[in-house]
Amino acid sequence: MRRLLLVPAAVLVVIGLVLTLQGVGVLPGSFMTGERQWAAIGLALIIVGLVLAWFALGTRPARPRA
Repeated sequence: MRRLLLVPAAVLVVIGLVLTLQGVGVLPGSFMTGERQWAAIGLALIIVGLVLAWFALGTRPARPRA
């Protein structure tokens, strides 16, 4: 079940990367280009996505002992 969290985590990281690159002016062609606000929003999305991925991969259910 927790592996299903990897899909939204990856989507958040990719969207955050695009927003960050547009916000710092590396990826031109949008109203977001060169706006620091979008770079900050992108970094926040990257952090949320990485935390979600860490939660999905870092915790394992305990095995019952025989």
